[in-house]
Amino acid sequence: MQQRFAILISAASLVITAACSQSDTGITTAVKTKMAADDTVKASEINVDTHNHVVTLNGTVGSQAEKERAALIARDTNGVTAVVDDIVVGPVPAATAGEKAEDKAYDAKEKVEDAAHDAKVKTEDAAHDAKVATEHAAEKTGEVITDAAITSEVKTKFLADSDVSGLKIDVDTSNGVVTLNGTVKSKAEMDKAMAIARDSKGVKRVVSHLKVG
Repeated sequence: MQQRFAILISAASLVITAACSQSDTGITTAVKTKMAADDTVKASEINVDTHNHVVTLNGTVGSQAEKERAALIARDTNGVTAVVDDIVVGPVPAATAGEKAEDKAYDAKEKVEDAAHDAKVKTEDAAHDAKVATEHAAEKTGEVITDAAITSEVKTKFLADSDVSGLKIDVDTSNGVVTLNGTVKSKAEMDKAMAIARDSKGVKRVVSHLKVG
């Protein structure tokens, strides 16, 4: 008889130990996790509190089905000895609706800002492209005028110098490089012509194809 009593006491102790092995915090976490994974109540605002393995549920849900499902999940959680269901069935709290409105307003603001930024970037790109095109056109025009002016100046100097046969020397200028073609009477005349060209304004280099003859 005493042996059977001892066995019963031992079994009861194991049951009590197993029930107490799950902490209140662990139970709360387990209930919340199950609710978050459940399709019926995962989006509901349900508060879970556990004290001495008794789970208390409160909050507002949109339907009776959500309320009943939440209580069932809590009851079926390991370690729970009782469930106090204080959940209210009713409309979604105004605060949640307000938060949704704020989210929509924020999204709209972001879209407006993004559109404004894109427009600004496009305008800046267009202005930059126009500026580059204008600069290239100006540079090209400048090169033509400069080359023509160089050619004119070199020819004028040749005609004014008695040691150079200006009419027999062709002058061509490209990007500041002067090329001389033609026939001169002597090596001295060739050197004088090259010196005149080199000393002219805007000349970068002189290429001589002059021949003595």
